[in-house]
Amino acid sequence: MIFRHRVKEYRLNKKWSQKQLAQHVNVSRQTIISIESYRYNPSLELGMKLAFVLEVPIDQLFYFDFV
Repeated sequence: MIFRHRVKEYRLNKKWSQKQLAQHVNVSRQTIISIESYRYNPSLELGMKLAFVLEVPIDQLFYFDFV
């Protein structure tokens, strides 16, 4: 079971830069870079903020891949 997400995909759909997304959820651009490159798993609170600003249900943004 592998933790996956579609943060970058939904961010690009909104035509936002990493900096713009970071500003919307009140984190640094480096945090968004780390999330998108799977170096950091966001907290539940940050995950919910991301889902809210990207206008996507959290279970579509974050999911487990059963390999």
